[in-house]
Amino acid sequence: MTSPSRSAHFTKLHKVLKKHYKPVPASAERPVLEHLVFACLLENTQYNVAEEAFATIVEEYFDWNEIRVSSIRELTETMARLPDPPTAANRLKQVLQHVFEASYSFDLEGLRKKNLGPAAEALKKIEGTTRFAISYVVQAALGGHSIPLDSGALEIMRIVGLATEEEIAGGSVSGLERAIPKSKGIEFGSLLHQLGADFIASPFAAELRNKLLEIEPAAKTRWPKRRTGRITAVEKAEEAKKVVGEAKPGKKRRKSPASAEKEAKAVSTKRKKTASAAKKAPPKKKTTTKKTTSTKRKTASSKSKPRSESTGRKRTSSGLSKRKPR
Repeated sequence: MTSPSRSAHFTKLHKVLKKHYKPVPASAERPVLEHLVFACLLENTQYNVAEEAFATIVEEYFDWNEIRVSSIRELTETMARLPDPPTAANRLKQVLQHVFEASYSFDLEGLRKKNLGPAAEALKKIEGTTRFAISYVVQAALGGHSIPLDSGALEIMRIVGLATEEEIAGGSVSGLERAIPKSKGIEFGSLLHQLGADFIASPFAAELRNKLLEIEPAAKTRWPKRRTGRITAVEKAEEAKKVVGEAKPGKKRRKSPASAEKEAKAVSTKRKKTASAAKKAPPKKKTTTKKTTSTKRKTASSKSKPRSESTGRKRTSSGLSKRKPR
């Protein structure tokens, strides 16, 4: 069950949003596929910019199949006004490719005949769809109660204290559909989406900050920090630790970029000097060793001569002839 305090905070959020924005109803004439295509363009984008991008791709391309086979670069140029055109173009191509490969057509009207559970599961299986796109199609085309939340809306919920880090990572806020009734789901979703798109476009705008402080005064403690050009002494010390490294036993100390560059220059200079000296030095003459050849010749001659000649002793038969017979 959702706590009463959290439900009250959702109600207060709805009231403040109605003061600053106007709800945008979903187009009832669009088929399911067109709702899905529009959701791919609407994520983290203002409604008027997404409508303009949708009208441009419908006018400039012959049909959905031509968009499917177009390159990401071409689609990015066509939808240049979106906050992140390459990501939106990639989502769009993946969705059209999956739908075409599944049925060799561009038709998702069969989802209207299914219950909301199976229809949502079928949308999840389409490559390129996000939680935001699935919730948008379920709400705008299938008549379900699912408030779409993109990264901008989730960050707004975190800043005003209505979403935890785990919920943001999961892409959903528990108790939101119970606190906001189905009859006001499209209105609340469109208002929150506009605030989230403003945050994506200019997160440090003073007007946006005032709106969030009106919703929750404690939001200033959860506001994202802007990084300035000045570096404090603590940051300098941390940066020095990263570069030089702490001297720990058993580990070598890292060198600074300046010393490493100096050492690299010294090594390259030494190599150049060695190469130039090698070029100036006269080429060495090759000396053939006659020792091996002479040794081979002696070995060969010693094998051919009798044993007596090889030892250098003279073989005499006079001694045998002078012996007297016994």
